[in-house]
Amino acid sequence: MQLSLTEQEQIRRDSLNELFRLGINPYPPETFPVNISAAEIKANYPSDNSLYQDVSLAGRLMTRRIMGAASFAELQDSSGRIQLYIKRDEICTGEDKTLYNTVFKRLLDIGDIIGVTGYVFVTQMGEISIHVRSLTLLSKSLRVLPIVKEKDGEVFDAFTDPEQRYRQRYVDMIVNPQVRNVFVKRTQLVNSMRQFLNTRSYLEVETPVLQPLYGGAAARPFKTHHNSLDMTLYLRIANELYLKRLIVGGFDGVYEFSKDFRNEGMDRFHNPEFTQMELYVAYKDYAWMMDLVEEMVEKIALDLHGKTEVQVGDKLIDFKRPWKRFTMYEVIKHFTGIDIDGKSEEELVSLAKQLEVPIDKTMAKGKLIDQIFGEKCEPYLIQPTFITDYPVEMSPLAKKHRSKPGLVERFEAICNGKELCNAFSELNDPIDQRERFESQLELGKRGDDESMVLDEDFLRSLEFAMPPTSGLGIGIDRLTMIMTNQSSIQDVLFFPQMRPEKRASDTQQQQDV
Repeated sequence: MQLSLTEQEQIRRDSLNELFRLGINPYPPETFPVNISAAEIKANYPSDNSLYQDVSLAGRLMTRRIMGAASFAELQDSSGRIQLYIKRDEICTGEDKTLYNTVFKRLLDIGDIIGVTGYVFVTQMGEISIHVRSLTLLSKSLRVLPIVKEKDGEVFDAFTDPEQRYRQRYVDMIVNPQVRNVFVKRTQLVNSMRQFLNTRSYLEVETPVLQPLYGGAAARPFKTHHNSLDMTLYLRIANELYLKRLIVGGFDGVYEFSKDFRNEGMDRFHNPEFTQMELYVAYKDYAWMMDLVEEMVEKIALDLHGKTEVQVGDKLIDFKRPWKRFTMYEVIKHFTGIDIDGKSEEELVSLAKQLEVPIDKTMAKGKLIDQIFGEKCEPYLIQPTFITDYPVEMSPLAKKHRSKPGLVERFEAICNGKELCNAFSELNDPIDQRERFESQLELGKRGDDESMVLDEDFLRSLEFAMPPTSGLGIGIDRLTMIMTNQSSIQDVLFFPQMRPEKRASDTQQQQDV
């Protein structure tokens, strides 16, 4: 059903129809030859105007100041804005002034996409501009852009509402072009990481997104059904178990930038669909992986910012190696004054209540320790810090510590109060792994809906022998948040997940019922 149009939208559709009547196709099929960008002109135009005498560029009409037979306008392309100077007698031929008097002055609107040709010059006000020789309408905009207006220091009509910006990211990037820079940085971050791994000859691979069993993390999955196979499938919560199968198969190092999906809560740091880079390297351990993470993230900071220091809110975070390292028990004792080493599940429950840490009856020893750490320690770890040597109950896929009974060889990197990555010396003992999975099944019976399932095929792969291996999962979204100084994960995702949009027509239908 066609929604009712606003007055401005109706005016634009009337303009569209009039253009057709004039024989002007508002959506022409021909290509438009672009030979330069706005940014390139502004960066390189010489003061003697000896160059750029034949430029052709296209973009969106963002402002227009009509002054009789001449006008100024602003064109915005993917690189930025540049001023246009348009004279009626230069873009029109002969006595027919329709292109200027009717099309440009009356039928073109802010937001329309146009192509222009001309030469570059500097105005008397010192602004680099394009003197337009020809103008072509390339695409008519039927909706009104929320253009930012300023008067007496106040901003009007700014497109600043977060919900609207996330829903209409295409509009957000038009009127707030600095938003695009965040996503450019995100791509640069991924490229930097990929280059780092490729120079070490690790193989980038792809593993299934639809999985018959979800595994590799403690999380609730999304569930679907495959009609042809008549079987339940799950969107992956992690790709760990498949990547470790590849290590069994003979690869020495594999990695994947993976879209993962977890059917859990949403907040500034969590989206149900997110990106991780997981890496597995044979014949290495978690101590080696800590060194690699330091080196890789330091390189990313240098590639993006030219320095290891990154401004995040009011904090200056320095990724220069080496980072501080503490064990899980050390950091809990530091922030709470209590040594939890050797504490039973009942003692941890009592301690959590004493510390006013929220818990529930489904939490076993591992989750209790994780909850205490998350509430009382993690928010205060601002500079990049490694937390090592976790209790075995918290880490069903990690190898037991070589010298500390009851612990595993695991670390997390914490930065700005949040986890950036998680890594293990991977458990490669198939008998121990089966026992860990069975313990997870018992947790599921207690009501823990994030417990892991038992994957018989993965256990079978371990029985063919997996070499000693170190594995890493690093959150691309959170790392991007820090590297681009964004406070919400929604600001580093083009299209974050949101509730269905409520439309005026929906509200009216509800009232009618």
